[in-house]
Amino acid sequence: MKVIVTSTGPGLDDELDPRFGRCQYFLLVDTDSMQVLESLGNESMMAGGGAGIQAGQFVANKGAEAVITGNVGPNAIQTLQAAGVGVYLAPPGTVRQAIEAFKQETLQGVSAPSVDAHYGVGAGGDTGAAPAYGMGRGMGMGRGMGMGRGMGMGRGMGYQVQPGPNPETDQLRSEINDLKKDLNEMKEMLKKLTQS
Repeated sequence: MKVIVTSTGPGLDDELDPRFGRCQYFLLVDTDSMQVLESLGNESMMAGGGAGIQAGQFVANKGAEAVITGNVGPNAIQTLQAAGVGVYLAPPGTVRQAIEAFKQETLQGVSAPSVDAHYGVGAGGDTGAAPAYGMGRGMGMGRGMGMGRGMGMGRGMGYQVQPGPNPETDQLRSEINDLKKDLNEMKEMLKKLTQS
């Protein structure tokens, strides 16, 4: 059987990426032979929006019968269901472990989203983000900090803080600045609407 597994790297012994639409890699694997048929970087990873839909269409076009991932959002689940692709949630571990669990029928099949829309937006490569399995670590900002447009920071998503230059910290600062700009724009729009 052909399955797509979300991964942090190109091989079976890389970690399962807990994000579907914004995963780092899609691995197309033959579960019978345990061969990686294709290892593809996710072009939708940094998309401003619609990553789940794009990823779902990509999976359907590859002819996979199932997806194994850590979480799936509402747009992705809808797209995958429309294409007749089964979705299975796996706990943290390697791609190989996730496939073995799938073959032993111990993974949970889902027909509803396990995370909100825009889950994983802005998340770098070293995230620990899977509310379904509680993988948050580092500086997760908490569920309540959404600032419009579904750009909530947190939801279990964490940034590992290390001394010295840190791309995750720079990215977080950039995201905060973007959110401040969005908030200011929304305040201006609200002000104009209330004055009309």
